[in-house]
Amino acid sequence: RDHRVKLWADTFGRDLYDTVTKYSGSLLLQKKYKDVEPGLKIKEVDGLELVKKFSEDMETMLRRKVEAVQSLVEAAEEADLNHEFNESLVFDYYNSVLINEKDENGAYVELGAEFILEANAHFSNLMVNTTLSSVQLPTNVYNKDPDILNGIYMSEALNSIFVENFQRDPTLTWQYFGSSTGFFRIYPGIKWTPDENGVITFDCRNRGWYIQAATSPKDIVILVDTSGSMKGLRMTIAKHTVSTILDTLGENDFVNIIAYNDYIHYIEPCFKGILVQADRDNREHFKQLVDELMVKGVGIVDRALSEAFQILQQFQDVGRGSLCNQAIMLITDGAVEDYEPVLQKYNWPDRKVRVFTYLIGREVSFADRLKWIACNNKGYYTQISTLADAQENVMEYLHVLSRPMVINHDHDVTWTEAYMDSKLTPQAQSLALLTTVAMPVFSKKNETRSHGILLGVVGSDVALRELMKLAPRYKLGVHGYAFLNTNNGYILSHPDLRPLYREGKKLKPKPNYNSVDLSEVEWEDQAGTLRTAMINRETGSLSMDVKVPLDKGKRVLFLTNDYFFTDISDTPFSLGVVLSRGHGEYILLGNTSVEEGLHDLLHPDLSLAGEWIYCLTDIDPDHRKLSQLEAVVRFLQGQDPALECDEELLQEVLFDAVVTAPMEAYWTALALNISDESERVVDMAFLGTRAGLLRSSLFVGSEKVSDKRFLTPADDASMFTLDHFPLWYRQAAEQPPGSMVFNLGLAEGQESPGECEVVTVSTAIAVTVDKRTAIAAAVGVQMRMGFLQRTFWAATRQCGAEGPCLESCQDSDLDCFVIDSNGFILISERPQEMGRFLGEVDGALVTQLLGMGVFSQVTMYDYQAMCKPPTHHPSASRPLVSPISALLTAARWLVNELVLLLLEWSAWGSWHADKAEAKTVFHHSHKHKKQDVLQPCDTAYPVFVHQTAIREANGIIECGACQKTFVMQQIPKSNLLLLVTDPTCDCSIFPPVLQEATEVKYNASVKCDRMRSQKLRRRPDACHAFHPEENAQDCGGTSDTSASHPLLLLPLCAWVVPPRLLR
Repeated sequence: RDHRVKLWADTFGRDLYDTVTKYSGSLLLQKKYKDVEPGLKIKEVDGLELVKKFSEDMETMLRRKVEAVQSLVEAAEEADLNHEFNESLVFDYYNSVLINEKDENGAYVELGAEFILEANAHFSNLMVNTTLSSVQLPTNVYNKDPDILNGIYMSEALNSIFVENFQRDPTLTWQYFGSSTGFFRIYPGIKWTPDENGVITFDCRNRGWYIQAATSPKDIVILVDTSGSMKGLRMTIAKHTVSTILDTLGENDFVNIIAYNDYIHYIEPCFKGILVQADRDNREHFKQLVDELMVKGVGIVDRALSEAFQILQQFQDVGRGSLCNQAIMLITDGAVEDYEPVLQKYNWPDRKVRVFTYLIGREVSFADRLKWIACNNKGYYTQISTLADAQENVMEYLHVLSRPMVINHDHDVTWTEAYMDSKLTPQAQSLALLTTVAMPVFSKKNETRSHGILLGVVGSDVALRELMKLAPRYKLGVHGYAFLNTNNGYILSHPDLRPLYREGKKLKPKPNYNSVDLSEVEWEDQAGTLRTAMINRETGSLSMDVKVPLDKGKRVLFLTNDYFFTDISDTPFSLGVVLSRGHGEYILLGNTSVEEGLHDLLHPDLSLAGEWIYCLTDIDPDHRKLSQLEAVVRFLQGQDPALECDEELLQEVLFDAVVTAPMEAYWTALALNISDESERVVDMAFLGTRAGLLRSSLFVGSEKVSDKRFLTPADDASMFTLDHFPLWYRQAAEQPPGSMVFNLGLAEGQESPGECEVVTVSTAIAVTVDKRTAIAAAVGVQMRMGFLQRTFWAATRQCGAEGPCLESCQDSDLDCFVIDSNGFILISERPQEMGRFLGEVDGALVTQLLGMGVFSQVTMYDYQAMCKPPTHHPSASRPLVSPISALLTAARWLVNELVLLLLEWSAWGSWHADKAEAKTVFHHSHKHKKQDVLQPCDTAYPVFVHQTAIREANGIIECGACQKTFVMQQIPKSNLLLLVTDPTCDCSIFPPVLQEATEVKYNASVKCDRMRSQKLRRRPDACHAFHPEENAQDCGGTSDTSASHPLLLLPLCAWVVPPRLLR
């Protein structure tokens, strides 16, 4: 039987090879490249030179952004210096919510004049006005407050600078000024839409770019009073205050939270005695824990203060944490005793740690004590008596921390970590990653110098995709890539960074998308050598053997990669460039004339990689409508002297266009020879070259193509993109020369395997000069599944010279599979098995093949996975609900609905702002309670790989009562294997072998160690913690006693009856 199976495999392999070479024209293309070999040069890429060149280009681009921001800072400070504050200023400005709004008489509403908006491709096709800026205010900021009006009037001076900056550097995107009073001036001007509740929650002052530019790094310990007197509404306000403070921290800051009553407890016991980095993961974790705090006992503050001072002292002594500002936030309803000795012992006379006090509730009897603590420790005191007060009052501490920097007039340039933009209306949230460059704006007036008044922060966004375009794909080879990381070791840009996940039909950002560590993406760097070198701003290189996942983790490539890295001057970023050994480090240089190349470019079936930059089309507005191919043609024809193009890449494109031109004629002639429907063998032929040039030719009418997404942006993996070469090209490049790689893709709309109609087949075209081999192109076809099956069944009826066939694959006593080198089924007698992993269908066979070493199992890791949380819900343990708890729940719901109804119907316009604020808080906390379906986790998953040295194998599987025999043969010149088994023996005692990801579970102590461990990071260069001229007597306490409405607080009291009371 072995001999017969080999015959079948050889026959099938030969038939396939003949068909693919005929329809793809791969031999013709190989010959065309062979013909031009004498005139070719193959150059070795110098990775270090490359990374330094890219880094310089990036530095130049980023410096231009910094210059734009600097000119805004100068203009704003000058305008403030010349502006006299006017209490009764009346002034109309373009309020971005009210512009273009009319009243019932058709007249424009106040602050809502006509504002011309036009769609602009450079600003992701949003409706904008590039001659003016508009001003946004959060709902809880009164739009005619004298401070606001004076600030807006003063900042009108920025309009002309915005426009000049944009004209000087057309690659600039949004420019803006966020004022410390709460308004946000954005250019180009845009209309802002409130959320579904009519509320605008966006407040520029709690955005990462604002906070990082306004303050130096800080270590903060938050002390929360959880004594009995804090029950009810006070605790709700305290929790909201803590959450608001957490929102003002970023990854250069360190934090811990201690709750105190009769004794002290760390709300995360694992973080006892330390400070942790305030990255998004830790902040969210703290928020969940704060939410669960309960009140009881008596508040003893001196122990809590001592503990806080000790942690801060220890961290300072051993050189951990931010090594800059240190502060304690004390949140209490005021009954504090015995604090003076603690302050005397730990903080006087130097007062190195600032103490900020927050008095919760309406009681003022203890206000003096809390004010005294703040004023004697360079802090600030505020009273927070409603939820709506929290935001404004928490912001005060940032202004205190910014004083030393302001008095010094130090304009530090800040670059943020990567984040997704929700600055614009939520409807226009773009899912692109950005970094923001920001600088603080100070008051230069002499009379207020010691107060250190921060006017606000100016910023401008840089889309990371635009930055990565300066490391062009074509210079990095088939598997190469470039990546950026920050001083904290977090990824800024990397082709394997997957910031989004799918929930239902929506794509959403993962909770920890901007704190993915380099070690979680380049996880083969076990010793952290690469990470350490890059964080220390070194320039150098290292090599690593890596396993690269392909095709959504179904396949893996084994590569040796060379990593080259350097820092980007004047930024906290480092750049890495990766080249794969072998063909990945060689570049092919050919020569051709422009006339000849241009003629061959102008073919309807030719396209260029849409995301690559052959020519710069986004600088001049007239060029934005051009496709890359149109721009290249205009440049080569000399029609547009203003166009800038990458001449090295154009030379490659022209050369490839000339060499591949004969393929069009070849394919056209073939298509004409196909006369009838029965000869439908392939849908299309295609080829791609390393210069991003694609040619394709259909052999059927376009409406009959099975996979209409292939080679269109809808099927990202089949295209040349900024991040990667096409999958069919990458797979072909790693096959032995002349060998075909078959890949069964699911056609559009098919989630389940078994419905596949087409198979993509591709092969690489290699060129060798002076013993150096480079991959010039890949060529392939999309073959119809029906043809593949017919060819296979025909091949298995062959019996050689033995006369008539005694058995074939269609007999009931033989079971035949064709699988690829990763174990996925291409052909089976049962159509529903096609596309599935063989181990799901026949666990016994895969177990045996693994045991014999024919296949090996490789474990891969995904540190950016999303998993369902474990399902121990607190309520799960009490199936019987007591009648009283049911009653309370119903009452709570009723009160909520009632109050919301009252809020909706409220006719008291005076507290419109508070109403909206309460509503947002209400809706927000409501959302916060609902357990999210998925959360970040680490997973491991197996990939199965055929050991290509083993071309044939056979064996017997013992399945208890019977034996199952099998034979395996490699199908020549392909990545396919033929398996023939005997189906009569039931081997279900072997479980299926699945290719499933499993969550990596960490036990409590390992989990705690991971949470506590502080990976190496580089601190930001600048620190401004103190200034001798600072006026520390400006420490709050002019308490704002605006009447606030008890009704407003009702829903929240009702809402926070803790679940435990309902038990």
